[in-house]
Amino acid sequence: MLFNSYTFFVFFCIVTVGYYLLPLWTTRKLFLLIASYIFYAAWNPPFVVLILFSTFVGWWFAKLIDRAIQPAPKKLLLIISLIINLGLLGFFKYGNFLLDNFTNSVNAIGINYQPAHLDIILPIGISFYTFETVSYTLDVYFGKSKASASLLDYALYLAFFPHLVAGPILRADEFISQCDRKQPFIFSNFCWGLSLATLGLFEKVVVADGILAPIVESLYSAKGIPNFASAWGGTLAFTGQVFCDFAGYSTCSIGIALCLGFVLPLNFHFPYAAIGFSDFWRRWHISLSTWLRDYLYIPLGGNRKGNTRTQFNLMITMLLGGLWHGAAWTFVVWGGLHGLYLIGERLLTKSLGHYSIWKRPIVKFLLAILTFILVCFTWVFFRATSFEQATTILMAMLTFSSKSATLLLDGKSILTASGLMIIIFGIHWLLKDRTLEDIVAKLPWWLVSSGLAVMLYAIATLPGEDRSFIYFQF
Repeated sequence: MLFNSYTFFVFFCIVTVGYYLLPLWTTRKLFLLIASYIFYAAWNPPFVVLILFSTFVGWWFAKLIDRAIQPAPKKLLLIISLIINLGLLGFFKYGNFLLDNFTNSVNAIGINYQPAHLDIILPIGISFYTFETVSYTLDVYFGKSKASASLLDYALYLAFFPHLVAGPILRADEFISQCDRKQPFIFSNFCWGLSLATLGLFEKVVVADGILAPIVESLYSAKGIPNFASAWGGTLAFTGQVFCDFAGYSTCSIGIALCLGFVLPLNFHFPYAAIGFSDFWRRWHISLSTWLRDYLYIPLGGNRKGNTRTQFNLMITMLLGGLWHGAAWTFVVWGGLHGLYLIGERLLTKSLGHYSIWKRPIVKFLLAILTFILVCFTWVFFRATSFEQATTILMAMLTFSSKSATLLLDGKSILTASGLMIIIFGIHWLLKDRTLEDIVAKLPWWLVSSGLAVMLYAIATLPGEDRSFIYFQF
């Protein structure tokens, strides 16, 4: 059930009306939980059993850990919980990947081994709710939070349908604390939630799907050698598509949750205006980057054990972050490039950061452009279906390709992608130090209403293919 579908519109209307008509808070939460499981079952009904199992394991083991007094049994319970949850993620997401790589490795050394293909179906959203379960268990283990006494509240934390299949990745304390009291209907919040959902759908349906996706596919779904303009046109289109697609989903998620009285954390904050890669990851997929920081980078030692160890920790964190996005080596390279960028930025900041020139506005703007260009290079590996395709496109982007171009995008597509990305970059740069709420609050009501009306009209009338969100595959 896609946010950008009429089926979801009907589902949301029924859920919202039913939710606010119920008088008791516990009944409302139970209603939301059942609705969330129905929403998830619309993708693949048997996988509801998997999220139910993960919910029970996470809640039960956290309670046992919370009650344990001695360190040894407490640690054992943590290990068992992590093995179960990460084991499920590993099997469903990486089972085929590991088997294929093992088969290729043994065949490379002369052993003829051809196992049956596992043909594992990836449960949608498993990466997101597994990370939420793991963070909850670790927080309880380290004493950062108490185990939830309510299985209902914990189950709703994992399954709450606005964020279930593609985030944001919630922390238990952020959500479960909101389950302690009845969420009243606040008209202004409801209207703001609908506005955010409209903006998110506009980003997804109109910009990502309607305008940019066909340009992306004309490069990345075709065979051939592109020229410089075509390689950059298609890659810039994907740079815009992946942002508008995922930021659009997150904005919808936050808006829909707010309509039901729940506040979800910001997941994107104008990332293409980032000055450097540390800044980029403070703005892009914020819930994932903070999760990787708190539960991987810092436990590895963070920046507390010398420069060499810090660089190692950064690289490991980004490599695993890349692998989290997909069971393919291209994603690992994508993460590795970001790791190299972060290490390089750290080294340059240490040696040259004391110069006052970096504080000048024009220098900051040029650094933002450089950051954006280097991020575009990483998106090639994120979108390419093979190393061969990624290398071909990168060589064309760098004008190193010596072969005659056989894959040419039309001039209109290149201009559209380039022009739209200039607009997106400009918006991000102008608004990077502000919040959307502050911006809208300063605009006249008629201008905001007109903008929303135009967005709704474009969403309703734009012809084209209904596409699932890119991050559903993760």
